[in-house]
Amino acid sequence: MIRVGIVGLGYWGPNLVRCFSDIEGAKVTAVCDQSRDNLCRITDHFRGVTPFESFQEMLDRDVIDAVVIATPTATHFRLASDALKHGLHVFVEKPLAKTSEECRKLIDLAEQHNRTLFVGHVFLHSAPVMKLREIIASGELGNINYISSRRLNLGPVRTDVSALYDLAPHDISMMLYLLDQQPETVTCSGFDRLNPGIHDVCNVSMKFAGNRMGMIHVSWLDPRKERVLTVVGDKKMAIYDDLEQEKIKIFDKGIDAPPPASGDFADFQMSYRYGGSYSPFVQEREPLKAECADFIRCIVDDAVPLTDGVNGLQVVEVLEAAHHSLHQGGQPVDLVAARSLATS
Repeated sequence: MIRVGIVGLGYWGPNLVRCFSDIEGAKVTAVCDQSRDNLCRITDHFRGVTPFESFQEMLDRDVIDAVVIATPTATHFRLASDALKHGLHVFVEKPLAKTSEECRKLIDLAEQHNRTLFVGHVFLHSAPVMKLREIIASGELGNINYISSRRLNLGPVRTDVSALYDLAPHDISMMLYLLDQQPETVTCSGFDRLNPGIHDVCNVSMKFAGNRMGMIHVSWLDPRKERVLTVVGDKKMAIYDDLEQEKIKIFDKGIDAPPPASGDFADFQMSYRYGGSYSPFVQEREPLKAECADFIRCIVDDAVPLTDGVNGLQVVEVLEAAHHSLHQGGQPVDLVAARSLATS
């Protein structure tokens, strides 16, 4: 039985407590938060869970084997480092840390102490995203030209991190997973309407090898909630809408380039294809519970997680590059050069 401690009982923490409490082979034995009200709400519903206001005290007591960190991003590195040094397995909600340097240090610590480092990129454990990757790998969509996404809503507004760090990690992680590539360059633009220095709206553009593009639009100032990701191939296209009952739709639509010119004007006309559409069957499951179960499985089996420290680092590298671009007026950031410099 893996004894689990949850740190941070604000918006997401209670969901993690619920999911880990339902997983075979795991038991939530401790929770930690600076708010006594938050602690009481959990301990009233989950009996036998020991509450802590001090993270250090929870670490010093022999009550957990693994810790789940659902606190503000700025605290991730310190809390995860302390937990790894205490010999605990660590699950960190997205993003893994604020900088790629912090991510690399956490990866090294996990290796030194032979402990599992797991990152909460929850959509990589969702059935629709896994199905979409399967469809792309099958070649049904053809060569992928670009992926675009919109993650929009009216709130909740954060004051500790921008919409880039709060919302974009989901879409970045999905695009890297679906394309099985890391971008070569990253650009980002946006504006900070509500709090100076904390951007409410961001547009991220990633260029991949093979003339592929990834485009992300995130905002907490939009009137309508959207969670849509579109994959455009040269044969077919797919839309993943997380708010629809039928999550994925495949469209047999596209534009075919004309054959080599033969002198006839008609040869230069593009050919538009308007075929049908269908929704593939997707065996739904709760992504968060699947993610929590995978964390426990990786600990028990000593397996490398899909969302391990390296996966977390790759997403933070893109976030970091986008942040630099955002504060440099949208100038492109060469991610290949940045990686070479960081590892040299």
